[in-house]
Order: sequence, then C-alpha cells, then structure tokens
Amino acid sequence: MKAVATTVTVSQTSQASNTTGTMLRRALGVAAVGASLLFAGHAAAQQVFAAASMKDALDDLSATYTKETGKKPVLVYGASSTLARQIEKGAPADVFISADQDWMDYAQKHDLIETKTRTNLLGNELVLIAPATTSGDVDLKSGADLDAKLGNGKLAMGDPAHVPAGLYGKAALEKLGIWSKLQGKVAAADNVRNALLLVARGEAPYGIVYKTDANAEKRVRIAGTFPADSHAPIVYPVAVTKQANRADADPFFKFLQTPTAQATFQRFGFSRP
Repeated sequence: MKAVATTVTVSQTSQASNTTGTMLRRALGVAAVGASLLFAGHAAAQQVFAAASMKDALDDLSATYTKETGKKPVLVYGASSTLARQIEKGAPADVFISADQDWMDYAQKHDLIETKTRTNLLGNELVLIAPATTSGDVDLKSGADLDAKLGNGKLAMGDPAHVPAGLYGKAALEKLGIWSKLQGKVAAADNVRNALLLVARGEAPYGIVYKTDANAEKRVRIAGTFPADSHAPIVYPVAVTKQANRADADPFFKFLQTPTAQATFQRFGFSRP
C-alpha cells in the first residue's frame, strides 16, 4: 500500500534569545523524527529529502511534475546534515539533495547513495540580509565592521558546526578576518530557513543565508554579498539513494535535470553549478 504523498517541512519556531539555538535544534529534531515515523514502512512515490533552501523552487517543480505525471513527490526539507543522518538511520528517501558536497560525501562514504547517480545540480550565492524596513549596505571586505553594526544584536545563521549555510558563513567570516569578533553573537539555527525567519521577524538585525532564501522572503533585503572567493563554491549535489525504488526515483531524478526544471531553479535565483 502506498502512503499518501504530502509535503513535510521542518519546524520554523524560533526565538531571539540565548536559547535560540537549543530551541531550534529541538524543533528540527522533532520534525525530522516525525517525518521518519510518518513514512516508515511505506513505499511512496519519489520520496525526496532536500536542503531547506530549496523549498520554494522544489515545491513549484513538484506541482509541475504532478501535473505532467500524476505522481506527487513526498518532499522532506531540513538541514542537509540532519537529512543525511536520517537516511543513515533508515528514513525512506529515494532522492537526496544536499546544499553542500560534504554531506553528500558523508552519504557516499556510508554507502547511502548510488554513487554513479551523483550529479552537481545547482549553485547559489551567500548573502548578508537585514530586515526590509532598514537601510544601508555592509561592505563585505577584509575587516568589515559588521561587529559594530550588530551592536548587542545577534547574527542569525545556520549552525556553523554542521549546517551547510553556516559552514559557508563561518568560512567567509574567517576569510574576512572577523569571525573571532562575531562568533559570540551568533544565533545558530538548525537550517538556513530558520535563520531567515529570525531576520524576517526582526529578532536579529542581520543574518547569513543563500541568495535564493533572501529572494523568497519579502520581509528581508540583501545588505551585502560575500565575495565568491571567501568560501568554497556553493554546490547542490543530488543522488538516488541505495534504498530507492528506482521505478519511482529515476523519473523524478531525471526530471530535476531537464531544461524545464533548470529554468525554474534559475527563476528562483539558483545558478548552474
């Protein structure tokens, strides 16, 4: 019996306080485990585990795919680190899309994916955001005065210990020589979309997210773009998992690489890798 295809998203509850990171970690943990339990033991069409930053574009593409094929993918969004570990624990994903190479490397090392299917799907940019009600840009160069601009506020970003956007952000801030001044002011979120929400709600004056996240949220504006050479290239690899039902997984996996899908991704701000 096939499970009903639905869209599952991570919890977006957050608070701007010293306990922000803990609360977000708990929220995402519950969501990820819930997703695993919801689909455990069921075979559903195209169960896709994807980086949270892909939500808007992938939701759009899912609707197109359903219209064309009659099959509605099951979409589970979260931090790439959390998704990779959930797959490792047996969560029934057919396709995995990571926001960086490291977590796809992890999946490959642990024999969770079909290595021959691994493909670089998309690229992205790293930006500094601020609430849309504010003004003024930040010149993201060596020695940038972001610490002074933050004052007593927090810098929202993905957890730099494991979330790809946070890892890219930490690397960029280190390259600019300002990480040591800012690390004590970081509001670490469990995925990039929760970091986005902290700024959108005015709970943090600045945040580090992908360009596509900033484009998707009207309550924020881009205050600066990190130099491309300040961090590793942002690449989203995709692969079919070892446990996949290939009859369901392969058509959607191939659809993601079609000109139609690529055009949609670019409309949402993604680039070719």
